[in-house]
Amino acid sequence: MKQDQRAWIWLVLAGLLEIVWATTMKLSNGFTVLGPTVITIVLLIVSFGLLALAFRVLPAGTGYAVFTGIGAVGTVIVGAVLFNEALTGMKLVFIITLLIGVIGLKQVTGGEAA
Repeated sequence: MKQDQRAWIWLVLAGLLEIVWATTMKLSNGFTVLGPTVITIVLLIVSFGLLALAFRVLPAGTGYAVFTGIGAVGTVIVGAVLFNEALTGMKLVFIITLLIGVIGLKQVTGGEAA
């Protein structure tokens, strides 16, 4: 597996962990519930560690945009499913726009070095 492929895998994993730590942060009730607070902190550290590994290879702007895009889209979906947060038509339009942007950044950053 090439180095840039590994970097993209690390980046996607970092983004997916962002969804989980954002969710556990919500469950921590402002860091007042111990279990979710600890999980949030551990996953945040691991997520940023993976992001740092991806940054060794990928451009920082692209990497960070993809990282936050994955986290934002996933967290909105989790919020709607787990916390019954409203998912309106316009929210869906903007989620799709974010997804298109993330996919587009991946496509145009193929062999681009950091």
